[in-house]
Amino acid sequence: MDLRVKDICKEQNILFKELAERIGISDVALRKQVQGNPSLRTLETIADALGVSVVELFEKPEPSNGITCPHCGKP
Repeated sequence: MDLRVKDICKEQNILFKELAERIGISDVALRKQVQGNPSLRTLETIADALGVSVVELFEKPEPSNGITCPHCGKP
């Protein structure tokens, strides 16, 4: 499963460790969840902590001109 959690964290300037703290688990556990097959409840928790919808955890943003910022990854 290819989730955009790392990309969204980078866009919002949130460390993975900070996200893990927000949802009350260790950063190692969060990494395992993101790389594995997380439950819908876990996806909802992550999405809520990031202020995005669950769908946004899966969607890849369409670049407007194909150029992305090397610092934040935004188009």
